Amino acid sequence: MTRVAIVDGVRTPFAKAGTALLNVSAQELGRVAVRELIERTELDPSSIDEVIMGNVAQPLEATNIARVIALTAGTPHSISAHTVTRNCASGLQAITEGFELIRANQVHTVIAGGTESMSNIPLLFPKAMNHFLGNLWAAKSLYKKWMAISKFRPRFLKPVIGLVEGLKDPFCGLNMGQTAEILAKEFQISRKEQDKFALQSHQKAVVATQSGRFAQEIVPVFVSDTLEPIQNDVGPRENQTLDALAKLPPLFDRRHGTVTVGNSCPITDGAAAVLLMSEARVRVIGIQPLAWIRSYSFAGLDPRRMGLGPAVAAPSALRKAGISMKEIGLVEINEAFAAQVLAVLRIFQNPKLGESEGANAPELSEIDPAKLNVNGGAIALGHPVGTSGTRITLTLAKEMRIRNVGLGLAALCVGGGQGGAIVLEQA
Repeated sequence: MTRVAIVDGVRTPFAKAGTALLNVSAQELGRVAVRELIERTELDPSSIDEVIMGNVAQPLEATNIARVIALTAGTPHSISAHTVTRNCASGLQAITEGFELIRANQVHTVIAGGTESMSNIPLLFPKAMNHFLGNLWAAKSLYKKWMAISKFRPRFLKPVIGLVEGLKDPFCGLNMGQTAEILAKEFQISRKEQDKFALQSHQKAVVATQSGRFAQEIVPVFVSDTLEPIQNDVGPRENQTLDALAKLPPLFDRRHGTVTVGNSCPITDGAAAVLLMSEARVRVIGIQPLAWIRSYSFAGLDPRRMGLGPAVAAPSALRKAGISMKEIGLVEINEAFAAQVLAVLRIFQNPKLGESEGANAPELSEIDPAKLNVNGGAIALGHPVGTSGTRITLTLAKEMRIRNVGLGLAALCVGGGQGGAIVLEQA
């Protein structure tokens, strides 16, 4: 089967929900990323075979958001597009679907990515209000309308918060923060250890921003009510301290918990896109890609321990690539929660700890902290759920080029009890 290259990629700045990108829709964020990718690579839009975008919230006004993004980004009407969702791994799912299409010689050029505006996830009426409005609209006579109105109750106006519902697992009934608390207790991860990890995430992200490292992958976003574009991530804190983090109360288990807003990823808006090409197309065009996709894998586990997803998916991805962790030079693990990443690191160091989830694999070994999330992670940058799988893959590919690293691994946990991992090889 043909090899598949990541030619280049781009992302928007990431911004905490309700801040800088509040008034920018998910489809507009995706359009900005895809259009910039086409411009940077000087790609003829008519040469694109497929556009694939990951998205979780699925805006009602932009169903099949990938198609909306493709058309507004300037691709011809003849270019098809489809949307994928795998919760937090939706952006990675888009890449792997493009990979499979190219590897099977169905297509040669794919734009894959993810987009999410968590600011714009709607409030919903409860079912009782839906029934009330339905009966009111169906009433034909004035009397029947009055009878319908008489049945209104103030509780009908209590909203269902879409974001809260979306971050709760429908199988085990826990929200994602509660699953992180389970791992913190199971793996005896202290509050201080979590806060220290969170601080390091901010420190590394600040350095990556100030050095211009992130500028290589970020396209500024113009917001209609501002004169200056949003150019940097809204999240990394230059003045973050351990003392400030220590003062934050536990959020998900207020009496005995250790997971806080400070050692968790913020709810975030942002988009990212990468250009995938077959080896044959790369050779014909004569371009130097960032990396080759060596392998990938998705795996399932207990939804209550969903944070261990990277440790479950990575062994299979490494096995398919024919390598072990000792050969990996850089690692990106999405930082949903500090406790979650630290639990994953414990399993990599001692695979027997993950035996109950099938993570006891000879391919795993301890991850050198100097190789992990070298530019910070989602605790500082944020986690726009449909986008992060693309973001960590893009960041990994670019950093491998900068540091001349041969092999890299990107992995993330997935709400609902899954994990995803991808292995890249420098081109």
